[in-house]
Amino acid sequence: MKLSKTFVKTAKNISAEEKSINAQLLQRGGFVVPLMAGIYSYLPMWLRVLKKIEQIVREEMNAIEGEEMIMPALQPKANWEKTWRWEHLDVLFRFTSFYTKTEYALWATHEEIISPLMKNFILSYKDLPRYAYQFQNKFRDEKRAKSWILRWREFVMKDLYSFHANQEDLDEYYAKAQQAYKNVYERVWIGNETYMTFASWGTFSKYSHEFQTVTDAGEDIIYACEGCKVAVNKEIYDEQNVCPECGNAKLVEKKAAEVGNIFKLSTKYSDPFELKYVDKNWEQNTVIMWCYGIGITRLMWVAVEVCHDDKWIVWPESIAPYKYIIIPIWDKGIQMWEQIYQSFLKQWIEVVMDDRDESAGFKFKDADLIGYPYQIVVSEKTLANGENMVEVTNRKTGEKTLKNWTELK
Repeated sequence: MKLSKTFVKTAKNISAEEKSINAQLLQRGGFVVPLMAGIYSYLPMWLRVLKKIEQIVREEMNAIEGEEMIMPALQPKANWEKTWRWEHLDVLFRFTSFYTKTEYALWATHEEIISPLMKNFILSYKDLPRYAYQFQNKFRDEKRAKSWILRWREFVMKDLYSFHANQEDLDEYYAKAQQAYKNVYERVWIGNETYMTFASWGTFSKYSHEFQTVTDAGEDIIYACEGCKVAVNKEIYDEQNVCPECGNAKLVEKKAAEVGNIFKLSTKYSDPFELKYVDKNWEQNTVIMWCYGIGITRLMWVAVEVCHDDKWIVWPESIAPYKYIIIPIWDKGIQMWEQIYQSFLKQWIEVVMDDRDESAGFKFKDADLIGYPYQIVVSEKTLANGENMVEVTNRKTGEKTLKNWTELK
């Protein structure tokens, strides 16, 4: 992509109300534009980041046998009444059809849809286990939408549901799901700052598990064991004030943002819809369910909180909108800039070229703000070292090296 052809521009000034680092950087970088509180337009650079994170999550879900699908965002009132959540889920968007007067909800979660859906596919113990997941925009009527990573009214979510005949099978899959989540966070470069966190969860199990990333932009407090990389949520700290893994009593208080969770649903949503299976003895049993969520949009914002420096965003290569930016600063190098650009495109190497009629200083500042992992410069100085030599700057380390551009991948 050539930057002269895009409608997206960086900004010098943003609203003084934006206090969080991610909000400031992403608005200045031209990644998003707010429509109203808790709802944003994703611009081209941001959409590329979102799709890369989706693909990482998709690969890890597929690796644990998840099957991708998409369920409706528009849902009937009747399904929600079966679980008593039509009246009691306070973040549920509810509305009435102008023509039919039928009442609907916009999805906040999908247990009320996937449970009756799976009745079509789970009849016998031979049909279990099953694992289904989706990526979809989620809607929540937050009382106070705030914080660019928290309490949005519309956001992208991955939710995986697993269906089991017994606890042993469920526990085995749960361990796989935990590892898949850890793999996701490692691949988006927030693994070192992310803790598997024990949290309270009602009557079905003593604990649920959250994945919490340490950041000042978070609104949760966790108590972390640095050795085990697990933590305890503040909500249960009084009853569980030592590390659940090693018994360490010296837990460190940290501020964090939740980037994933795993809930033990038991039969809470299979019972109302009579989701059952016939076992080997021809007896009917209720299917056991678990839910595994990752907020894709939130994960993107948290990555910005973790991956930045005093010059702004430093995207990990795995989720950067583009790997390379070519920055033309020498009029006589026009032919080579174009040659490099076209060669990269043919090889499917992710590249943009800043061909705008702006000063070199402006282009370097924009490149630092947007956070491309590598900046490529052609100059008289670089060509003095060979006809294909360019200067490549590593955005994360600031290291500058001379390289033959034909060897870049």
